[in-house]
Amino acid sequence: MSKTEKLWDKMSKIYDKETKHLDWVNTKVAENTKKYLNGSDSVLEIGCGTGTITIEIADKVKEIHAIDISSKMLEIAERKAGERKIENIDFSQSTIFVERYKRESYDVILAFNVLHYFEDTQKVMKRINELLKPGGWFMSVTPCSGETQKSFSDILKILRNIVFLLPKIGIVPFPYIRFFTPSELEDSIAHGKFQIVEAENWHGPEEHYFIAAKKNH
Repeated sequence: MSKTEKLWDKMSKIYDKETKHLDWVNTKVAENTKKYLNGSDSVLEIGCGTGTITIEIADKVKEIHAIDISSKMLEIAERKAGERKIENIDFSQSTIFVERYKRESYDVILAFNVLHYFEDTQKVMKRINELLKPGGWFMSVTPCSGETQKSFSDILKILRNIVFLLPKIGIVPFPYIRFFTPSELEDSIAHGKFQIVEAENWHGPEEHYFIAAKKNH
């Protein structure tokens, strides 16, 4: 088990409770995403966590392949889906780099609150592009806290919101986190050979940047 997997397994116990203040973000993400979905779509969601958004959009598509590195997060997601009798979601402990995910297999790929955890964003965007069908959609929402210089206390507050209450789960390795600006995030996606169709910055306790982008042919 990797250190990152161990971290998120521990986080799963308190994740939904401690991210309750971000329910407004999840609601807006689901609403915006549904505008781009069709009933025939095959969807891949990267880093689905406890499945909050996955479950909300499931009735709009044919199928969702929802992956996460944490088996404990996935257990919670599967339980939620079962309680609501949702049967078109396949939850799997995986990453997008495993070979069973084939080129041009998906109509839509989703990455909600995960891009800032990848050290090599361009590698991730290249892989997403490979897995999408021509003209397919990529949608993401990402905390963007790098627009202005932050004081030390501001940085600590942001970190606490992203990976919270470590004393509750014990001392565990802290994950890599990138502090994107909106322009840096747009550049990363555009350089992955995508055309950004919609970009919206949501202001709250921290900024969340929603992007809907179409794969270039």
